Amino acid sequence: MNTEREKTTLPSEDRNVQLKTSDVYRVDQNLPKRFNNPDCFHGYSKKTIHPFYRTTNQTYGGRKPTVHEMPTAFHGDSRRFTEHLLKSGMYRDTRLNTFVDTGRIMMPSATIESQDRVRYHQLQSRSKSSQAQWAVSEQK
Repeated sequence: MNTEREKTTLPSEDRNVQLKTSDVYRVDQNLPKRFNNPDCFHGYSKKTIHPFYRTTNQTYGGRKPTVHEMPTAFHGDSRRFTEHLLKSGMYRDTRLNTFVDTGRIMMPSATIESQDRVRYHQLQSRSKSSQAQWAVSEQK
């Protein structure tokens, strides 16, 4: 009787064998190859960050995914909404715009005349007095 246990290696323990998601889990037939083969993904983080400033998400996202983290089903979105936009065009707002449009580049001290009440009223009173003077000169 041999008391020593025979060591058996599982496919996951052998580093040379590429383990697929379909080897461990039941997957859909329409599963893309990239989800069935996690070895095509690599860790996203290449820069080394000081451990004091490293977040949990950086640690988790820097690792290469395993078969246990890969999806077993793929439900792609239809292009129905995009195709509808291509045929009909983007939504266009046709409501009445009552807001005073300002230029993209404005000095911080610049104000719109209608918003600067004192200056607006001074300008309005000047224009009314000049109109009155013009009307009087027309009558003569």
